[in-house]
Amino acid sequence: MFFKMNKALIYIGVLSLLFSCNQNLSDSSELDETEELKYGIFPQTLPEVKPEFKLSRALERLYDNYPATKPQNNELFSQFKYTDIKGFDYNNHDGTISRRDPSKVIFYNGKYYVWYTYRNTPLPPQGAEKSSDVIPSADWDLGEIWYATSTDGFNWEEQGVAIKRPEKPVVGWRAVTTADILKWKGKYYLYYQGFMEASGKRGDDCPVAVSYADSPDGPWTPYNQIVIPNGGEGAWDQYSIHDPYPLVHNGKIYLYYKSDFGEKGDWIRMQGLATADNPLGPFTKHPLNPVISSGHETSLFPFKDGIAALVYKDGNEHNTVQFAQDGVNFEIASITEMMPYAAAPFVPDAFDDTKDGRGITWGMAHFIALGGKGKFHSKLTRFDCDLSLDLHDPEMKEPRVNYTPEDYFKRSLSNKQKERIEKSTAAYTEN
Repeated sequence: MFFKMNKALIYIGVLSLLFSCNQNLSDSSELDETEELKYGIFPQTLPEVKPEFKLSRALERLYDNYPATKPQNNELFSQFKYTDIKGFDYNNHDGTISRRDPSKVIFYNGKYYVWYTYRNTPLPPQGAEKSSDVIPSADWDLGEIWYATSTDGFNWEEQGVAIKRPEKPVVGWRAVTTADILKWKGKYYLYYQGFMEASGKRGDDCPVAVSYADSPDGPWTPYNQIVIPNGGEGAWDQYSIHDPYPLVHNGKIYLYYKSDFGEKGDWIRMQGLATADNPLGPFTKHPLNPVISSGHETSLFPFKDGIAALVYKDGNEHNTVQFAQDGVNFEIASITEMMPYAAAPFVPDAFDDTKDGRGITWGMAHFIALGGKGKFHSKLTRFDCDLSLDLHDPEMKEPRVNYTPEDYFKRSLSNKQKERIEKSTAAYTEN
């Protein structure tokens, strides 16, 4: 009897042990399955849809921040190519004639139109201290707004002045520069910077003025009032409202602008937004300004149901194309290179208040620092790209650009850098 009871107890114990082991194995199996859900082997073929397992931050960005997983499929990625346009004289590039800061290009009555800053002075820029009523301090100082037309975008015919400098003390008496165009309810409006002192006296200070006309050919009637004022004391846009750039969005005029702030010689450049129901104002600055943290000039266009921006040169997010569905909260859509300076695209739907923006394929820009020392001036150029929903140009979508050694050697060390390196090398080798 005792033996049988012991045998039964042993049997029950063995069963309990087996059950316990099986339970542990089952738990272990569940943990393994859970681990497989948390971590996975990234496949050899790049998934177009975000995988359902844990990803690194780099891969999270790839799927969450960009319109496509590869630049070739990203409608907001493009290379940029440039063409030397015809129709403009620069006085043998002696620095006395300059054309820069073009407007967005529009199409009217069978022709393309572009407006730009035009300077024709006895001498090239001489700096603020040497400037006078006829001698410019900077490349845009003493400038006026001129315009040109073209039937193909490559060959241009200069039409002459659109906006002259007004008499002192009207806004812009020193220079009117950096214009951009708006079409609103059958009329045309040119917004531009209005300088009332030579650039460089303190910084590059100015507000925004406007003129209007019934046709892109004018005549233009100046409003003779500030339409986008500088910010209040201590505000980021206290001193300058640059690069006014109007679009029509959500039934309103969305006018983007740039401001320089910070210390002289170490300027910070960001972009803001002001909106209005009337081209002559009042304009209301957005409470989230600045809305773009980088970029030297404003360059935007309707894209799908939002607005895209070309952001180059200044700030942590330079050399990017950005997008904001609401036109305010911009996110990086792509990173690219050799972006156009002062990009002024041809934007067919700029004033359509569209919810299906088609993007851009070409525009105007400028090259600066031509002529060498003592002959500083700028010239207009054409750029082409593929930031369009209606075009797929594989050459523009190629992310790898092979530069020649000569391209790299143009970025040579300055004499100051060479001296620093020589001293550092000598000190290192002596020790």
